[in-house]
Amino acid sequence: MNRQAQAAVLFLLGASLLHAATTDLYLRYVKQGLRPLVLVSGAVLIAAALATAWYERKRARSRKQAQAEHPGAGRCDADGPGAGHGDADRPGAEHGDADSPGAEHCNADNPHAEHPHAEHPDAEHPHPEPRISWLLVLPLLALILVAPPALGSYSATRTGTALQEPLAYPELPAADPLRLDVVDYAGRAVYDHGRTLHDRRIQLTGFLALDRDGTPYLVRMALNCCAADAQPVKVALSGQVPPVLQPDTWLRVTGTYTPRRTKDPVNGGPIPFIEVTQAEPVAEPTDPYDESWNG
Repeated sequence: MNRQAQAAVLFLLGASLLHAATTDLYLRYVKQGLRPLVLVSGAVLIAAALATAWYERKRARSRKQAQAEHPGAGRCDADGPGAGHGDADRPGAEHGDADSPGAEHCNADNPHAEHPHAEHPDAEHPHPEPRISWLLVLPLLALILVAPPALGSYSATRTGTALQEPLAYPELPAADPLRLDVVDYAGRAVYDHGRTLHDRRIQLTGFLALDRDGTPYLVRMALNCCAADAQPVKVALSGQVPPVLQPDTWLRVTGTYTPRRTKDPVNGGPIPFIEVTQAEPVAEPTDPYDESWNG
């Protein structure tokens, strides 16, 4: 891939990053707090693409100008090595002797010098750049035109819960129902034994995942940096659970704390329950990942 193609790919990559950062598409890949870095990265790539194109154009102009001013620059002139006065009697210094030391020195200093006996079939028929390199543009177009789905129940049921003990338990507001993140509820229910959750109506939002034995989980994929390190945090559902459960359906459940818990069949991690009193389907949120996790 030549310089012009490299500049084009850089420009497309930068444009795709800016497109993702100026919409909600970037939330499929990284945390919300990394949006400024995505914007800066896109701007830097576009600047690098423009600089590469400008440099290559300038170099092409300089090359044409040099060829116009020195049409014989590609050959050794009479003042080159081995052509000095008084060297006529030196062996191998005859005119046109390509095997002379002077000719060898000339060709070594000037790789573009034409050998008298060499043929250059590629001089008139240069090989084009490999066209297959342009396939690198396809992932960029996919990034711009296709929004990848967020990680869902398939990943959740094949990965153990990533619940970790919180560093602190901030005071909860006096709202009714109390809206909590799945990660926050699970941490308080398991490690704080529900002390701050007793006698409270709690509302959680997440997507459904079904265990191998049919146990329904309300799940949020928690991420530390980007979607590549996303891990599930699960809350098992009991009580008035909808009779028909479709994996990856987003639900808003209202219920109460229960000390009941189970173990994740994948890694044996603790999974708390919530006693559901009401459940309703909701649209997938703009940011499907839970960023409250500090794993």
